[in-house]
Amino acid sequence: MNPREIRELFPILNQEVNGNPLVYLDSAATSQKPVQVIEALDRYYREYNSNVHRGVHTLGTRATDGYEGAREKVRKFINAKSIEEVIFTRGTTTSLNTVAASYGRANLSEGDEIVISYMEHHSNIIPWQQVAKATGANLKYLPLQEDGTISIEDARQTITANTKIVSIMQVSNVLGVINPIKEIAQIAHQHGAIMVVDGAQSAPHVKVDVQDLDCDFFAFSGHKMCGPTGIGVLYGKKQLLENMEPIEFGGEMIDFVGLYESTWKELPWKFEGGTPIIAGAIGLGAAIDFLQEIGLENIEAHEHKLAAYALEKMSAIEGMTIYGPMDSEKRAGVVTFNLSDVHPHDVATVLDAEGIAVRAGHHCAQPLMKWLKVSATARASFYLYNTEDEIDKLVQGLVKTKEYFSDVF
Repeated sequence: MNPREIRELFPILNQEVNGNPLVYLDSAATSQKPVQVIEALDRYYREYNSNVHRGVHTLGTRATDGYEGAREKVRKFINAKSIEEVIFTRGTTTSLNTVAASYGRANLSEGDEIVISYMEHHSNIIPWQQVAKATGANLKYLPLQEDGTISIEDARQTITANTKIVSIMQVSNVLGVINPIKEIAQIAHQHGAIMVVDGAQSAPHVKVDVQDLDCDFFAFSGHKMCGPTGIGVLYGKKQLLENMEPIEFGGEMIDFVGLYESTWKELPWKFEGGTPIIAGAIGLGAAIDFLQEIGLENIEAHEHKLAAYALEKMSAIEGMTIYGPMDSEKRAGVVTFNLSDVHPHDVATVLDAEGIAVRAGHHCAQPLMKWLKVSATARASFYLYNTEDEIDKLVQGLVKTKEYFSDVF
């Protein structure tokens, strides 16, 4: 793959910010969109905007074909067994909340255990806190190694016969750590627990095979993988989904409605109440086509290369602290850092003046910030359209930031 050619497909990257060419290093928050996705959305609204499933007219049929066609693209993308296992949601947060509210509350009781890790995004912490409060279950945390990784031995010791749910992110949005999901799933299943995976940071960057991982649920978002905002996916094994109750009720998801009782549609539609996110699903389908044409293996290799280059260049800056493993093969294209005594928000502000977009704050991971013994960090994250030249600009910007605050103080 040629990132310079790929960049030409992303109109937003061809601009200046504060008098400098835009260097967008915030794809872990949201990715930019290629022209193919933008055109797919435009074409839907211009040519066949209609509600799905209920209409028999031509526009309704075309919209339904586009929406359900996107579901099949998702199925192939993650290698689910059938489209019955692919539910469209608003994003990873909604997907994880669906599992917690529907499966968790129905299957947990006092004394049961939910196992998560210190590195989880708030979306994979708060729903389980709420389930634990409602059911009397205990929330347990997998410890982290010094470099922020999870050891299989710790997983064996933490997951017990009382564990009913294990929910772990496949890739950390802060540390960039790539977690051994397949191995953790095996341990969970040995104890009769289910395995839930937050795939928000993995689906855009690595090839995901839910059957190979043998996870029971897998959640991800479209906007982090070149797709639109407001669309996401919940994968679940069919036998689990069939026994779960919907958590949203209304149109689309019903089979029969009586005065006092109602029945639900079959999978996956029983979990998709109301007018679905039609344009978002079509846009996600276009994003999947785009990513598969380039190849997830090529994207992953490119990001490992960028991560290695960034780790080498950034670690040479005096006063630089980088969090997570220093081996680029153990992390995705995310580098989270602090620079001397400069607050991350000040770092991000100075970089923005140079046209460089990075993220600063707690990254929706306050328990991890506490574990790292910091209140906030800065984060640079890379994707298929980033280049080593942009990392050089980042390093130059960080040196300039350090010099500026050294002069001020």
